Amino acid sequence: MKIRKPLPSNRSYDQVLNHYLIEKALATKLKAADRESRKKIYSSMYNELFSKVPDHPRLTKRSDETESRKKVSHRMAFIKRFLHPNKVFVEFASGDGRLLKDAAEYCNQAIGVDISDQRDEGEDFPDNVSVIVYDGYDLSKLTDESVDFVFSDQLIEHLHDEDVEHHFITIKRILKEGGSYAFRTPHAFCGPHDVSQYFSNTPECFHLKEWKFKDVKAIELMGFNKVKYYWSAKNVHVRMPRFYFSVLESLLGNIRSYKIRKMTQLFLPSVTCVLVK
Repeated sequence: MKIRKPLPSNRSYDQVLNHYLIEKALATKLKAADRESRKKIYSSMYNELFSKVPDHPRLTKRSDETESRKKVSHRMAFIKRFLHPNKVFVEFASGDGRLLKDAAEYCNQAIGVDISDQRDEGEDFPDNVSVIVYDGYDLSKLTDESVDFVFSDQLIEHLHDEDVEHHFITIKRILKEGGSYAFRTPHAFCGPHDVSQYFSNTPECFHLKEWKFKDVKAIELMGFNKVKYYWSAKNVHVRMPRFYFSVLESLLGNIRSYKIRKMTQLFLPSVTCVLVK
């Protein structure tokens, strides 16, 4: 297959192609599945992917302590403003739990929600850190209006179209009045951001949908009182008017060249929003 962009320096063509073909096959299966089938796929798809793609970047970066700390630092730079000593914080897709561990210093409880508890068994976590394992749907362990702040990073692009509304309704249910949900997801205009970026102009793998700020408008209709928009990249997070993103998306929407799309990251590095209940 023809390469669309340069390969990473630490992976061969055969490795990237193998990753692409396996992940695309799993994504195709997920897209076609009904809700009950998706529960089973969600619980096993990453284990299957990692077993067949041992050079997967998530595995190699997870073992790199410097990379891991950098990632946590970037996230803390954004969420620290929302954390308070008497508040409950929830992170969706909490992964190795290292963000929870840092956040726990600034809040009463730090709770991870994920399809598995991926924390290192040899790593110590504070008493106010916990993880809820769920199937992607049933989050009854968190009661109504029990959470002050929710955060997710690189999550909603993995949601099936039929599960997007359920996700945001669940967030709204668990948030206290005045509570916030901050989410970050790669912007569609400088993607794809999954492994299909090397072979396709559109996401074909585990990024089931890459978002634009325009897409967030439908979320507002679910009953959130306010939406705040941010230009967000690494440690820089600047609140901007919605008009800024609307104008840029109208100007940059038809670009297909990889090199030019890469440049759009300067203006639209992510879709980062805070929904206030």
